[in-house]
Amino acid sequence: MGSTSAENHGRPGTGRRDLIKRSAALGLLAAPAMGFLSACASSGGGDDEDKAKAGKKTAKNPLAVNDTAKMEFVLFDGGFGKEYAEDAVKVYEKNFPKAKVKFAATQKIQSTLQPRFNQGTPPDLIDNSGAEQMDMGVLVGKNQLADLTPLLDAPSYDDPNKKVRDTLRPGIVEMGQFDGNPVWILYYAYTVYGVWYSQKALDSLDEQYPETWDQMLAVCAKAKKKGMAGWTYAGKYPYYIPFSLYPMIGKVGGREVLDAIDNLEPGAWKHPAVKACFEAYYELYKKGYVLKGTPGLDHIQSQTAWAKGQALFIPNGSWVENESANVIPADFDLAVSAPTGLDSSDKMPFGTIWASGGEPFIVPAKAKNAPGGMEQLRIMLSEASSKNFTAKVKSLTAYNGGTEGITLTPGLKSGVAALEKAGDNVVNPRIQDWYVQLQKEQIGVAGLGEMMAGRLTPAEAITKIQGFADAAAKDSSIKHYKHQ
Repeated sequence: MGSTSAENHGRPGTGRRDLIKRSAALGLLAAPAMGFLSACASSGGGDDEDKAKAGKKTAKNPLAVNDTAKMEFVLFDGGFGKEYAEDAVKVYEKNFPKAKVKFAATQKIQSTLQPRFNQGTPPDLIDNSGAEQMDMGVLVGKNQLADLTPLLDAPSYDDPNKKVRDTLRPGIVEMGQFDGNPVWILYYAYTVYGVWYSQKALDSLDEQYPETWDQMLAVCAKAKKKGMAGWTYAGKYPYYIPFSLYPMIGKVGGREVLDAIDNLEPGAWKHPAVKACFEAYYELYKKGYVLKGTPGLDHIQSQTAWAKGQALFIPNGSWVENESANVIPADFDLAVSAPTGLDSSDKMPFGTIWASGGEPFIVPAKAKNAPGGMEQLRIMLSEASSKNFTAKVKSLTAYNGGTEGITLTPGLKSGVAALEKAGDNVVNPRIQDWYVQLQKEQIGVAGLGEMMAGRLTPAEAITKIQGFADAAAKDSSIKHYKHQ
């Protein structure tokens, strides 16, 4: 790995990213997490008698927080830092001056909290992120998380006439669900995935961002004449390719194609939209528009080559602005766009983009002060806390707004514009957090990686990936999820 440190930095979208990458980054597999979680599921401790008694429910205290009860909050200490959370804790302390708040930040979420889950004495609020993230599917399966519906149905911090859920960005509530209604996770950061580029480089070619694939090939041909590759990507970790390929499949064939893929439906990968998009990407390889040597590059190396102007486009998430800040030139004019489509027959309009939550916050089922943990989240989902986060760490939050009056960095500004253009046309493929291994090793490395390196044709890649998906669907050791 070019830089394992980048993997535990809590960049925008880290919750999902680390889910995809933790084994690659640090050799941590899901098995130990499953072992400890099944162990703690059977352990005693944490009886209801230990829980803080409910406080008085008022307009200012809609979750009936006990105003003298201790509240404990453990944050993942990554690239977002801890200042934004410390600032939100100060608001909690101001609102409940008699309550003691214990706040801690660590990179070692699992090893720090494992014994406490075992003992039935977990904190009240956890940012379950980073390389030592606990496996969400297992936590949910073992009934170890509190349902966050009371928080979502509570009045929002700024407007008592709006519920918290009505202030959130598209997909946030759904992402926190696994099977049906309960919402187990609140993803606090908001990541825009897509095709990232230098507006300055595009302008130097006298080109607009291409909306159809013919235009994309024409722009790449022009770039090649100027000695610049059209594309690069994280060749060693080709599960970055879906950040632009999946929403393209959704754009071409409609959301239902992505849903079928997520649901591991038989033949989902053989849909004509998948075939068309695989063939489009393969054309980039065939025509020599991919930076030479890309299959051997990791995420940092490919981002560095791109930032140095060796390639025009890279599929990535909005954390790239922070992660590559030391190599992106001052006049780069970083921009992101929704994926290029095929042509006018596409089912969804140009602008269709993948955007979703990162930084997963959870309230344990055995928390002594669950209402306090939820109230801390309600504070964090206020406009002031959201603005504070965005200004400090160059990322959007789950709160739908909070950018007015802040000087946005170029990438962030472009991400906001891309979301505005998308409107309701935001897709959120779940295969990435439902089936980590399938997405990472099989679809990514063995399928797309091999195709983009020219070692598999699109037809061969599709057959191989469909085989992997069918095997996962039949594997009874894997917990299966479905779109409701």
